[in-house]
Amino acid sequence: MSTDVTAKSPAPAPAGKGGPAGGDGLLQLMLDGMRRNMRQYGMLFALGLIVVLFAVWTGGDLLLPRNVSNLVLQNSYILILAIGMMLVIIAGHIDLSVGSLTAFVGSMAAVFMVKHDLPWPVAVILCLAMGALAGAVQGFFIAYGGIPSFIVTLAGMLIFRGLTEIFLEGQTLGPFPEGLQKVANGFLPEVGPETNYHNLTLLLGFALIAFVLYQEWRDRKRQQEFALDVLPVKLWALKLVALVAAVLVVTLLLASYKGAPIVLLVLSVLLVGFGYVMRNAIIGRHIYAIGGNLPAAKLSGVKDKKVTFLVFLNMGMLAALAGLVFAARFNAASPKAGLNFELEAIAASFIGGASMSGGVGTVLGAIIGGLVLGVLNNGMNLVGIGTDWQQVIKGLVLLAAVGFDVWNKRKVGS
Repeated sequence: MSTDVTAKSPAPAPAGKGGPAGGDGLLQLMLDGMRRNMRQYGMLFALGLIVVLFAVWTGGDLLLPRNVSNLVLQNSYILILAIGMMLVIIAGHIDLSVGSLTAFVGSMAAVFMVKHDLPWPVAVILCLAMGALAGAVQGFFIAYGGIPSFIVTLAGMLIFRGLTEIFLEGQTLGPFPEGLQKVANGFLPEVGPETNYHNLTLLLGFALIAFVLYQEWRDRKRQQEFALDVLPVKLWALKLVALVAAVLVVTLLLASYKGAPIVLLVLSVLLVGFGYVMRNAIIGRHIYAIGGNLPAAKLSGVKDKKVTFLVFLNMGMLAALAGLVFAARFNAASPKAGLNFELEAIAASFIGGASMSGGVGTVLGAIIGGLVLGVLNNGMNLVGIGTDWQQVIKGLVLLAAVGFDVWNKRKVGS
């Protein structure tokens, strides 16, 4: 789904038309549209290329229905973290504590549910509140104390990792209640007549296709109303076909196995909710403003301290959610949980189009960046590449993504 709005041109093309008459003019407009949106579509193209590469390399094993489901389950907590991290980076900050906070919340969940037999829904609410509180404390020091986010969250990383060791006493603690395990590992129930596919997953997939088409039409109409540049009709139609095809393929793959994982619904709600907030809500525009140009945002009346505080509170709550999903997936809380999760989330954000200077990025981009890393991990495991070379390759991919971003900025500026 598109979320970026291109800058206003001196002479926008008429709505619904491709611009100058003739094939050459239309071709030039299509190339210009792709060039202006290279940040948005570049990673989508890269993701598709990586999927095709590993699908061929693994003899089709990458796209087996069971493997696609596992891909979602194995990367769900990183994708949750990436959504929150994208907002933090857009606001011009960084959070190094999310991996340790993930482990800490998982340890507290184990203490609540395993040691004290607390009902799992109550424990989940308490853990989410603890994550929000941890994020709020860090946000207070950053926003109102004026301490750089790098220092505050680095301290938080050490504190939460130490507290995890203390509460777990250096040992793994489990198992978790079955209800919580189903959230992280379970699938949607079977409904309707018996077919070769999971009916509820098909229904949700078709509903998602309808939503994508409506959202794209609505965004295009809104851009035209404000005399903003839009993609040429043929390029826009090609984009819609690609989006529908991608959603349909994933839907059919999931529906031919056990159906959509429950955690995929959680991710979908987060994607739609945060995507709407960043596109349409005032707080979303303020996050972009303080990350893009803080002095100008202050002069415009943006309450930058409040916005920063809320961004880190949100990051803490999402880290808590990721910690619950991770602990429930492996059915135990471990002192070593969450190692390098913050690096994975940061890498997913930058691969997905975030800018180190802030003010740039989308929630969908964070998901795409996380999927790029997930497909790389999964594909390299399937072809037997060692973990040492996996780290090297992922580092090169991150470097290439940031280098592409810098190159694209220079091309647009020139």
